Amino acid sequence: MTNPAHPGRMLFVNIPVADLERSKAFFAKLGFSFNPMFTDETATCMLVGEHAFVMLLSREKFAEFAKLPMADPTTHTLALYCFSVSSRDEVDTVSAAALAAGGSEADDAEDHGFMYSRSFFDLDGHGWQVMWMDPAAAQQGPEAFAASTQDADGTAEQHPDRRSAAAKIP
Repeated sequence: MTNPAHPGRMLFVNIPVADLERSKAFFAKLGFSFNPMFTDETATCMLVGEHAFVMLLSREKFAEFAKLPMADPTTHTLALYCFSVSSRDEVDTVSAAALAAGGSEADDAEDHGFMYSRSFFDLDGHGWQVMWMDPAAAQQGPEAFAASTQDADGTAEQHPDRRSAAAKIP
């Protein structure tokens, strides 16, 4: 992995939700936790990674920060939110939890061999993707990883239930 341009920098993504408590319950079922020091009746800070957070804000609170009209996430896509997990199995586990908690499937699973993902819409219609990437591919980059998995005869090694890592690189 490359060195960050700004080590220690934190990322806060703010998204509007119709019902804060309902959204907190939904994301808690997916395994997320919340920082109580940055949570009140209008907002909560969802912990995504060591330096990455999603602020779930009531629509009223979000409108205080937004300078433009708020779009309806059920009819307009302004962003897609993606987070990684530690295994292919965890992708399926988190996706199943999202569907069981009231989310809806956004797309079929995508399997690129070195990367596997599934997508869902949360209770407000925001698009989320949960993904796993082979650590070697994350370290080397997809093209170098694909080249490193080539057999001596130049063909890519195939896992029985996966496409070649070189088949489709996003």
